[in-house]
Amino acid sequence: MAETGEPGDHLDRDVRLRRLKFRSWHRGIKEMDLILGHFADSTLESLTDSELDQYEELIAVEDTTLYNWVTGRENVAPEHDTGLLARIRTFNHMKGPLWQR
Repeated sequence: MAETGEPGDHLDRDVRLRRLKFRSWHRGIKEMDLILGHFADSTLESLTDSELDQYEELIAVEDTTLYNWVTGRENVAPEHDTGLLARIRTFNHMKGPLWQR
């Protein structure tokens, strides 16, 4: 979804970001909710449209498989072995209100 400069493009991107954040926080397993939810909240708005496309493809992957890729338990499928997944793998997930004491 590339922005074309049309008046509705900003709104379309906002809707897309809200949808992706919701999907990131509402996964099948809690571990992926936390990993992707925090990543989405702090990073999605800075991603390019191309990176958002990659993120959408990545979050379509089954939770257990994605969790194993993020934690290094399994090798990443070549089509998903991107810089974006590397960013998720190295993202500091242990920050934010859930972990502040």
